[in-house]
Amino acid sequence: MHRVASSIPPPPDRPQGQSRYAVILFALALGGFAIGTSEFAMMGLMPNLVQAFAVNEPQVGHMISAYALGVVVGAPVLAILGARLPRRTLLLALMAFYALGNLATALAPSYATMLAFRFIAGLPHGAYFGVAMLVAADLAGPERRGTAVSQVMLGLSIAILVGNPLATWMGQAFSWRYTFAMVAAVAVVTALMIGRHLASVPADPEQSPLRELRAFNTSQVWLTLLIGAIGFAGMFCVFSYLTATLTHVTGLGEGWIPIALAVFGAGSVVGNLAGGWLVDRMQFRATAVILIWSALVLAVFPLAAHSLWTILPAVLAIGTMGALGPALQTRLMDVAGEAQTLAAASNHAAFNAANALGPWLGGLAITAGLGWTSTGYVGAATAVAGLLIYLYARRGDHRSGEVMLAERTPQ
Repeated sequence: MHRVASSIPPPPDRPQGQSRYAVILFALALGGFAIGTSEFAMMGLMPNLVQAFAVNEPQVGHMISAYALGVVVGAPVLAILGARLPRRTLLLALMAFYALGNLATALAPSYATMLAFRFIAGLPHGAYFGVAMLVAADLAGPERRGTAVSQVMLGLSIAILVGNPLATWMGQAFSWRYTFAMVAAVAVVTALMIGRHLASVPADPEQSPLRELRAFNTSQVWLTLLIGAIGFAGMFCVFSYLTATLTHVTGLGEGWIPIALAVFGAGSVVGNLAGGWLVDRMQFRATAVILIWSALVLAVFPLAAHSLWTILPAVLAIGTMGALGPALQTRLMDVAGEAQTLAAASNHAAFNAANALGPWLGGLAITAGLGWTSTGYVGAATAVAGLLIYLYARRGDHRSGEVMLAERTPQ
């Protein structure tokens, strides 16, 4: 397969190359921070948005779902349309698009326009992460590929840990509009840094949308994406209504919301690290362990929601469900073949399908009168459903022998 040359002259093992390489990784991670802050800010800003648009909490959940649906639509479409573009050009276009989408969100005059702008803002999300991870892996070389990808994804983890509580605080102290204006500004800074420091390298002349689609269209790729779309929905089901649960069930004031979100972010960081550790030792089998753990912590959440001293550890545990990300991303690298760009982008589309499905299912349960804590039981059911899909995928692997080959083959 034809490979493009590295985008950083000189190579990163030289002092000058190391410095520029670090700047590019920082820029790519900064874009991840902007995306993560915008994606998760809606949960912490739920009371502000309820008041601003005179709607209820499940209707704000529809705003979360609109963004997620934008990711689901945009990730494969933009990855395919950008297959022939140089990666630098594509990253610049995606970040500019993201800045405009969030600026429009900050200026949204009504609930209907807010839904539309959240959908638009979500379109470049998955494609950006997919291309950014491939750029980082290409620049680092095979021996440092995993570390480079994790450093790019660190921007998303820091967004959950720091950006989301900061966004919530800004919404409480000033206005929710400042949060999305800040995200737009960070996206602009990201684009400027990428434009300045990442060299433009011609795209692979052999790459084409049809080539990506042919390699992508395998049952194991689709099953892996389905595990993420359904098995991960439980985390979003609980997290989307966490603010309302804290205030209506636990009885905490709004000042505790940023603290709870930071606790969730800390769990996400722990989960990301633990997921990588599990994958190194168990490969795809780590997915089963993570889904079983997810079902357990989600089922316990309704029991823990009534006290500050139990809900915070429960929120931390639910945050660790982020371990599913490295497990499924690694799986896609094994089964996607020549569709690495489309698969990498589609992995984020699958997680955002979960981000759409989770709030929707949770909203149905709440609207049906089952209470705020019912989100935990709904989420546990989706984790069990994801586990069943995993077992079906393993059965197919054992029939074809694909998984044994993939797990023995060095990447």
